[in-house]
Amino acid sequence: MPKQFLEAGKIVGTHGVRGDLKVQSWCDSPEVLCDFDTLYLDEKTPVTVEKAQVHKNVVLMHLTGIDTVEAAEALRGRVLHLDRDDVDLPDDLVFIQDILGFTVHDRRTGSDVGKLRDVLTTNPAHDMYEIKTTDGRLVYVPAAKPFLQEIDMQAGVIYIESIEGLLE
Repeated sequence: MPKQFLEAGKIVGTHGVRGDLKVQSWCDSPEVLCDFDTLYLDEKTPVTVEKAQVHKNVVLMHLTGIDTVEAAEALRGRVLHLDRDDVDLPDDLVFIQDILGFTVHDRRTGSDVGKLRDVLTTNPAHDMYEIKTTDGRLVYVPAAKPFLQEIDMQAGVIYIESIEGLLE
């Protein structure tokens, strides 16, 4: 069963003297994190976002009730979560956290490659799937067509179509 609350970012510092936070966004882009009015500390404590803006690849955020640098500093290192019900996700997208650990099956060879270990989002063209193979190696497959064929959420399987040499 998918988790209701998803990790969205980490408070990495303070900004100014009025309790503003520096948040490292774990969303597709820092701008996405700015769209939420309510986030959650520890998956259960709602916090109201009064304002948020992107500044140098972090989100500067002010939360209701956090009005001093000391109060902001006390939150350093905490993870902010979002409620999946607050996200309008298009049908062709999935939450990364929901597919980690899925079996990756290669339709070209008809065999399982391994388990999805991570999704690397550093490539501007497309994400990369990091797969731990059945023999313990790490291989990387573009998370884009024509390689990515299908994600079966019910079965927990990602179907890919490799090319010669991609997984060797």
